[in-house]
Amino acid sequence: MSEKIRLLIVDDIPETRENLKKLLFFENDIEIVGDAGSGSEAIEMARRLQPDVILMDINMPDMDGITTIERISSELPHVQFIMMSVQGETDYLRRSMLAGAREFLVKPFTAEELCSSIRRVYALAERQRPAAPPTAPVQAQDGAATVAPFLSPASPESAVESDGRRAKLICAFGSKGGVGTSTLLVNVAVALHSQQPNARVAVVDGDLQFGDVGVLLNLETTHSIVDLVPSVEEADAQFVESLMVTHTSGVKVLTAPSSPADADLVTPDVLKKVFALLRANFDYILVDTRTSLSEPVLSILDEADTILLVITTEIPAIKNAKVFFDVAEQLGYPESKVQLALNKYNPRDSIGVEAIQGSIRHPVLATVAEDIRLARNAVNQGIPFVSSHPRAQISQDIFRVASLLSSQQVEQKKEDVAPSKSQPKPKGRPSLFGRLFGGS
Repeated sequence: MSEKIRLLIVDDIPETRENLKKLLFFENDIEIVGDAGSGSEAIEMARRLQPDVILMDINMPDMDGITTIERISSELPHVQFIMMSVQGETDYLRRSMLAGAREFLVKPFTAEELCSSIRRVYALAERQRPAAPPTAPVQAQDGAATVAPFLSPASPESAVESDGRRAKLICAFGSKGGVGTSTLLVNVAVALHSQQPNARVAVVDGDLQFGDVGVLLNLETTHSIVDLVPSVEEADAQFVESLMVTHTSGVKVLTAPSSPADADLVTPDVLKKVFALLRANFDYILVDTRTSLSEPVLSILDEADTILLVITTEIPAIKNAKVFFDVAEQLGYPESKVQLALNKYNPRDSIGVEAIQGSIRHPVLATVAEDIRLARNAVNQGIPFVSSHPRAQISQDIFRVASLLSSQQVEQKKEDVAPSKSQPKPKGRPSLFGRLFGGS
């Protein structure tokens, strides 16, 4: 008989506990070992039943779920927690994570969401748990748990070395809003996978407040990058991939939080860990960003091997591109790291490619034709135009961009980096002002 996930349900409303049991009744790999109606009862039952996972309500009369988790965790560190609440506010989520909850479910949720959460936190704990020595049983005869300390997961760097894979991280940054950065990025991702069917391509929506990647690809998602936050220190590449959704093209997508309020939970450190883990399993990682120089965006720019700076022939876009190149230079980025893409290009525009290159003093990597109707339809239908109309000029231009980005022409060479720019970044990142002007 295969091992089952031992689950304890904690909720002060009896009807809710019964409904949860019904949702899980037909799940052969999940065994409900008990249910408790209060925090104090949950502590006693956890000691006695030794569950693998506890499904915990956050609001209970005698002792709230957060306090209950803290007390159980101090005695039974092997137990995994999923917090439930009718409220999805950021404060509740933050406090739950600090207490030790691995996931946070907002009521009402579906049976699929519930089962997926239970299996995911259990699988994460299994991957973290070291193999027990033959002479060290997991559980003593009297029922008291003998908990082995968790081993920290292998560093992302070692994972990359052992796998031999080193993904290329390409970040798209718009010189201003409305230049079509997100649309360009998702089409480049699909084009890359089309050109290299055996390559693994990932897209990360780095516009953490108002990301549109999921909409542009017509994806139905139940998870996003914010679901990684509670377990970011223990997560591995497989867990990150379990939060991604696969597009029909084969591209894997990690979407932005569904609520702008959750954006603050995804810190630069979380992003850095995500990229390190994705590099171990993918060949290309394409990251969408918003037009700002906030700390999360700066961390994405720092991690990128190539920054695709997207512009149009509008004067504000050109002006901002010049400013961005100045900032990139002061941040110590090698010149080859930033590549220009001229989007929505019409040869009849009053400002041509040569004029732009002369003004910005940087070559244009490629132009992408303007096709307002096709691009708009693609956005509204959630179907990338490189898939629906691969022979259109705009699609052919995107395929060329993808080819150039994957070629050695825009690789960041070691010799491009001056010795003074290759020093490791300090652990405590100063503000943008400090980074540019030497302040703190």
